Amino acid sequence: MPLDWSLVGAGETEPLLRPRDIYAAGPRPWPYLRHEQGEVLDQWFERRTDKDVVIKQNTGGGKTAAGLLIAQSTLNEGVGKAVYLAGDTHYASGQVQKEALKLGLATTTDPRDPAFQQEQAILVTNFKKLFNGMSAFGVAGDSSRPAMPLGVVVVDDAHAALNTITGQFQLFIPRGHKTHDKLVDMFAHELRRQAPKQWRDVQAGDYSALVRVPFWAWANRHQEVMDLLHPHSSDDAFKYAWPLIADVLHLCAASVTSRGVEVRPPCPPVRAIPAFTNAQRRVYLTATLADDSALATVLDADPALLASPVTPGSAADLSDRLILAPLSLNPSLGDEAIRLLARQFADGDRNGDRVAETKPVNVVVIVPSSHRAAVWAPYAHRIHYAGTLDAGVKQLRETPHVGLVVLVNKYDGIDLPDDACRLLLLDGVPLPLDAAERREAAVLPDSRFRVAQGIQRIEQGMGRGVRDREDYCAVLLMGAELGMAIHDPRRLDLFSPATRAQLRVSRSIADQIAGEGLGQVRDAIDACLERYPQWLTVSRRALADVQYDQTSTVRAEATASRQAFNLAAIGQYQAAASRLQAAINALEDKALRGYLMEQKAAYLHHVDPLTAQQALTTAVVENPMVQRPADDVAPRTIKAAAVQARAAVEYLRETYSDGVQLVLGVRHIFDRIAWGDTDRTDDAEAAWELLGRHLGFRSDRPDKMFKIGPDNRWALTNELVHGRR
Repeated sequence: MPLDWSLVGAGETEPLLRPRDIYAAGPRPWPYLRHEQGEVLDQWFERRTDKDVVIKQNTGGGKTAAGLLIAQSTLNEGVGKAVYLAGDTHYASGQVQKEALKLGLATTTDPRDPAFQQEQAILVTNFKKLFNGMSAFGVAGDSSRPAMPLGVVVVDDAHAALNTITGQFQLFIPRGHKTHDKLVDMFAHELRRQAPKQWRDVQAGDYSALVRVPFWAWANRHQEVMDLLHPHSSDDAFKYAWPLIADVLHLCAASVTSRGVEVRPPCPPVRAIPAFTNAQRRVYLTATLADDSALATVLDADPALLASPVTPGSAADLSDRLILAPLSLNPSLGDEAIRLLARQFADGDRNGDRVAETKPVNVVVIVPSSHRAAVWAPYAHRIHYAGTLDAGVKQLRETPHVGLVVLVNKYDGIDLPDDACRLLLLDGVPLPLDAAERREAAVLPDSRFRVAQGIQRIEQGMGRGVRDREDYCAVLLMGAELGMAIHDPRRLDLFSPATRAQLRVSRSIADQIAGEGLGQVRDAIDACLERYPQWLTVSRRALADVQYDQTSTVRAEATASRQAFNLAAIGQYQAAASRLQAAINALEDKALRGYLMEQKAAYLHHVDPLTAQQALTTAVVENPMVQRPADDVAPRTIKAAAVQARAAVEYLRETYSDGVQLVLGVRHIFDRIAWGDTDRTDDAEAAWELLGRHLGFRSDRPDKMFKIGPDNRWALTNELVHGRR
């Protein structure tokens, strides 16, 4: 008689709770969990009752498996439904579900699936399915979509998710929508008065121009805005965002561009999705980034819990990487030479004469824009934009050799393991795309937190080519800005500990080949790709004793911004302003102080308009790039430096610590002046301002600061002020 396996072990009904035990009882695709995975799972289990837990591991450290086991543990404990949020549908239905299948865990992609509803399967979906005004998980105030109680939400690649989630809480009213012209006309007088030249640029169709509606004008007429927009709440352009921001419409900032009107609250009102806000457990899987402030600002996570991440005991599990910035090695190495070098590696023609028989490798180039992609066209075998990106990544992963592949604006959310990418080039960093980001970049060009954001994007980009401890990749950082990122000590501190260790080893090689030509760069890359024993020894030794940071940075002003918004959202405007002021008092960064004072004034306007205007006047003194008060501050004159050469020397000494930084800094200025690139007009004007300071001139941007006058001006003498664009 055959055995009835359903009766075997039938009495063992207690579900397994510890993630380690769940793994051991499953198919075990690997003989054992990686040591680092076991460490983070044990730590999480001890802290599982904390509402917010950040888990940090190096790229390729097995975060996906850890997140799935945490979700299953929560199901087994009976806490509630489990949701695993991935970056996009392709990754959710592909990589995550494949990983779950190997672990023997039941998953579904349909929130209506009975297995998910009955807490018998993990729902694997993407951020947009949860955070939208038509969410199947429920929306606050919508009785037709009651909030779905959740036990755990696992947020994969959390830092990469933040921009996507923020965008879900933003209403964009395109030019041509039936409400667009009426809305713009409603504020035309204030827009013209606030920024006459930029207003004309918007009307003329300038792609880069934008004008922010003064907060007092928006607040005073927000009911009229509500009456105009609400009838269209079910329009395709509105229905996914409007239900999320309608209740805080009076707190939103509106920016008018040539393409439409962007309406965005100071922080995403995530409480509009109660399923996420009220989830018993929220777990954020992140790379080893030093600053977790954005998790508090965007997702309203508890800053005290964020400050104590869960990490493995050792950070030595990072893949092998050589990281070089050719321009910092030799300023005479032009971009065309680097592109040629990249193509040679893709063709197996590393000596440039097709004599040496070398294996061709897949070379992946990540660029921030189509304008930047165009310069790679003569060298690339493939160029992939958003529409073909998934197919392009699949081809790299499944085809033995593709060649040189350019990916446009994809610095996160893709995996290119093993031979899919052996040489990775980052050619520039992403530029702000929406109006709010572009304004923030203009108002806070050099603030440390924006620099930190840039470093995070660079580190995320560098992680695309390696996925586990046995993987390896050489990385080239092109351009002056990326060269400065790994040369300037102030920026180096913003990288994760393991990446800093790899940069130190790479720097020791760079110091030896400084001033040399492409041949030496090629030799260094070969040492990594050909697995030279000498390289492997120093590379592995560098990581051997690296430890994760035991605490994360959660900036006080970021926490204050979120807390102030939450207070304002329930009508506590004075308390919101006071909360921001407490953070302002502790800041030394004048630009950031002014920026936060502007937001404080916006909250104050709802209870004391006069005091709000006074606060804004103070904000302009701290940061001339913020909004102008209703009674505008008069434009100021600038005087030439007493001795131009001395002023230049003082500026350069304060800005740069060595000659390499100076060369990179000047090159970066000229890199930013990209004529013909409509996305970078504002960047070019900022570069002209910096160039004037480098030359010892008093330099500013009257059009940005006073909303009148030329784009740029330099004080050459005390008798004459020249403006130039």
